Amino acid sequence: MDFVYKFPVVRGKQAKKEYYIAMVPLKMLSRLFQSDDEYVLPEYRAQRKLNEARIPVISKYILDNRESYVFSALAASIDGDFKFCSSTEVPDVGVLEISMDAKFLINDGQHRKSAILEALQEDPSLGDETISIVFFADKGLAQSQQIFTDLNKNAVKTSNSISELYDSRDGMAVITREVIGKIPFLNTYTDKEKDILGKYSSSLFTLNTFYTANKAIIGRRSLDSADAFLYRFWSCVCLHMSQWKELENKEITKVDLRENYIATQSIVIQALGRIGHYLFMHPEIDLDSCLKGLEKVDWHRSSNQWLMRAINQNGRIITNKKAAMLIANILKNNLNLPLSSDEESAEKTLKKTLSE
Repeated sequence: MDFVYKFPVVRGKQAKKEYYIAMVPLKMLSRLFQSDDEYVLPEYRAQRKLNEARIPVISKYILDNRESYVFSALAASIDGDFKFCSSTEVPDVGVLEISMDAKFLINDGQHRKSAILEALQEDPSLGDETISIVFFADKGLAQSQQIFTDLNKNAVKTSNSISELYDSRDGMAVITREVIGKIPFLNTYTDKEKDILGKYSSSLFTLNTFYTANKAIIGRRSLDSADAFLYRFWSCVCLHMSQWKELENKEITKVDLRENYIATQSIVIQALGRIGHYLFMHPEIDLDSCLKGLEKVDWHRSSNQWLMRAINQNGRIITNKKAAMLIANILKNNLNLPLSSDEESAEKTLKKTLSE
């Protein structure tokens, strides 16, 4: 090897194969990794096709959080000559010398790499910062494809709820956590980790359900006054949802509530979100007086009013946006709120469907 890259590394071993972890300056990424512009058939590459739409999003994350962004390691295979020169004091610490004629194939992290390169164009000072790269010896296309599969197939995706629980940059996530935490009933029965609740879960709602509803309530408006409104809105909802109060007073059980009523279904929370949006846009309406009308709603699953709104003909809950609108229409009627033209049109379509 006449000319080489030299990286201080730590050597490790997995499945009887050596790998090396290096801290690589960001400005070197464009030299090490080839452009992703050329199209290659899936069977002849070891990565998914680059999703161009993700790059600006990740790049913006870096630039907007210049003092606090964080990335996990990239994984790459070395297709070419290299050697590890061990230190005399610690055998697994040393220098990895890689021929400049070698090629580097990304097994995991192509979107991070491309976003970093885009961010560097706007802020070259990023160049001296580093990212860890785990280097493997390239043993051919089949092994590189297997590395990609293993890294991604066995990764556990975090739930939306736990992401929103920990996210301090997303203003709505912060507000949702605070609002739920301040309302005893919601705090008691909201699972803050899972997105899907089991049949025998001790919780009735997920944090993600309220996060999604809150985004619908506030829309594109400023979050400046959102926390105060959302706290008042959900407090009033809790006060006037009859079955929620019955559970709180131990008059019914969670099993009874789940099996015989739809009042805790995620789609109902989204429908309440539509009501919340209307009230947020009309601050002249008194929340408590208006939402008292929720006490008149018949939440029984068996109620005919929910057929093809919340419950399909097979008895299953409908979870699409149209269902949220149609459920909200029933709520608006009970709250003496007007329907929009789209909502009236949806009612006519539903009436026609039910008459066929």
